[in-house]
Amino acid sequence: MKLAFLFLAASALPAQWLNYPTKNVPRKADGTPNLAAPAPRTADGHTDFTGLWLLDKNRPCPKEGCDDMEISREFMNIGWSLEGGLPYQPWAAQLVKARQAENDVGDPGAHCLPTGLVKTHTSPFYRRMVQTPELIVLLTERDAIHRRIFMDGRPLPIDPPPTPDGYSTGRWDGDTLVVETNGFPDSQWLDRIGSPLTDKGKITERFRRLDYGHVTIELAVDDPKAYTKPWTVTLKQNIALDTEMLNFYCMENEKDSTHLVGR
Repeated sequence: MKLAFLFLAASALPAQWLNYPTKNVPRKADGTPNLAAPAPRTADGHTDFTGLWLLDKNRPCPKEGCDDMEISREFMNIGWSLEGGLPYQPWAAQLVKARQAENDVGDPGAHCLPTGLVKTHTSPFYRRMVQTPELIVLLTERDAIHRRIFMDGRPLPIDPPPTPDGYSTGRWDGDTLVVETNGFPDSQWLDRIGSPLTDKGKITERFRRLDYGHVTIELAVDDPKAYTKPWTVTLKQNIALDTEMLNFYCMENEKDSTHLVGR
C-alpha cells in the first residue's frame, strides 16, 4: 500500500520534493556520493546526526516481490541475531507463542495504534533526525510521529504516565550519543512476533555515525519483568539522499483489520 501511495504522490505531487537534491553531500572524483567520507560535526564539535535515515535492508523481497513493504529481520524478530534468541521470562515466552498462534492479531501496529520507539527504528519508513544542542527530535513518516530526546541535563522522570515512546534524555560519550528512556506502557510489542516490553523496562540507545552515510544504533533493553537478563542488539541505518518524507497515516484507506478479526 505504501509503495503505491508513493508512486501516486510522486506523479501527482511534485511539490513534495521527492527528487530534490540533498545539499552539501561529499562527492567522489566521479561525482557520486562519498558515503565513506567523515561524519559531519556541529558547531560545538559533536557528531551531527542531522539527516534522513532508512534502516538497512537485510531481508530482501523474494523473486515474486514483497506482499507490502520491504521490512527488516529486526522488524519481524528483534532478537534474531542473538544466539539462543531473546532471554524471555517463562510467562513472556508463552505470551509470544500465543501471539504467534493468533497470527499476531493483537499487534498494535496492525490496528494503527502507536508502535513504540523500537518498532519505529525497525520499520521501513523514513525517519529524520533534527539536532540542536539542547534537543534532538526524531521525525517519522508513519502517522507523523515525533520523538524528543532532551539534551539539557534533566534526569529521567520517576514513575511517569506511560507513553509508547517513553521519556528520553541524552548525553555525549565522546562521539557517541547515549540516550536513556523509561516510562513505557505495560506489555508493549517490540517486534512482529510479539516480544514484550513492560512498564519496568528501560532502553539505552548508543547512536554512532560511522561516516557520512552510515549510523549504528546499539539498543540495550533492561526489563527484568519480561527477560531473565538485559540484552543488546545493533541496528544499522543508511542515509537517504535526494528525497523527502511523506506523511503516511495508517488509518487512511486501511483494509487490514477486517482480515485480522476472528482469526
